[in-house]
Amino acid sequence: MAASLRCFLRSGKKAVSALGQREFHKSAPVAAQVTVRDALNQAMDEELERDERVFLMGEEVAQYDGAYKVSRGLWKKYGDKRIIDTPISEMGFAGIAVGAAMAGLRPICEFMTFNFSMQAIDQVINSAAKTCYMSAGLQAVPIVFRGPNGASAGVAAQHSQCFAAWYAHCPGLKVVSPWNSEDAKGLLKSAIRDDNPVVFLENELLYGVPFEMSEEAQSKDFTIPIGKAKVERAGTHVTLVSHSRYVGYCLDAAAVLTKEGIECEVINLRTIRPMDVESIEASLMKTNHLVTVEGGWPQFGVGAEICARIMEGPAFNYLDSPVTRVTGVDIPMPYAKILEDHSLPQIKDIIFSVKKTLNV
Repeated sequence: MAASLRCFLRSGKKAVSALGQREFHKSAPVAAQVTVRDALNQAMDEELERDERVFLMGEEVAQYDGAYKVSRGLWKKYGDKRIIDTPISEMGFAGIAVGAAMAGLRPICEFMTFNFSMQAIDQVINSAAKTCYMSAGLQAVPIVFRGPNGASAGVAAQHSQCFAAWYAHCPGLKVVSPWNSEDAKGLLKSAIRDDNPVVFLENELLYGVPFEMSEEAQSKDFTIPIGKAKVERAGTHVTLVSHSRYVGYCLDAAAVLTKEGIECEVINLRTIRPMDVESIEASLMKTNHLVTVEGGWPQFGVGAEICARIMEGPAFNYLDSPVTRVTGVDIPMPYAKILEDHSLPQIKDIIFSVKKTLNV
């Protein structure tokens, strides 16, 4: 040991120089695990900080930190003027939010559930969606309507509807339906910055689910463009198209099917309106088979629109079998758990539909 130290000291500057040139091995940064709830909270926090015109209003969003704790900590940070508790009157506070948007602010209007947005649908459609067109483009309405959408668990018929097809039917609105934490953060930031009214459909059952979030997605500058789908899994035999919670179901079904030699390509729509039909067509032209998956009702649903667009477009000639839809059952949601499970798409239903489409 002493001899080594003497050798090092005798070598002087050369040894110090050589030591300075050594570099430690740098491993790639590990993606953080972030829940969808926290990703939405980050997005709102960053946009509230970035733009003083942004504010949040809704039932219990302030002092209670939100019914689902999505706005946790925002009232303490930004105060009463920017995080506003409202009475239980969706038509009233949605109208106030639309008026604020017309006056130059950028409100985030939270519905405790989108089932309650039916109380305010006149404000969403007639006041927010149509004003830009009716004013010949002179009056923008930069507002985000957000909250949980679709079926939760054990809340029966009046609290279990998917509004993706309802709002996507209406020109003047953009309709966004994120699946994972990166979707939630990047798309919400884009929605808040957009000059058009955006309906932002979250899923209650995903709020507490953690997903990996890349270092890029944790940046304050991270956004995801509205209107662009994402291929979550590459495949060659069949294309699965879905949005929100059922993207995860499609990935689980694909993992089962790959053991049987069937490779599924899974597309996460991310945005319902405007719909990224080009990405669906490109995948279909490769796989020649298409299955759509959604939690909403079948008639006039998101899957039905995809079917029509494929029929009318260049990808139709690439189909080797009819498009198959996997949807919720065409009934009001039952309360009993076993009936509820049978009313919503399950992984086994996706697997069955894939095999039916491939005729295997």
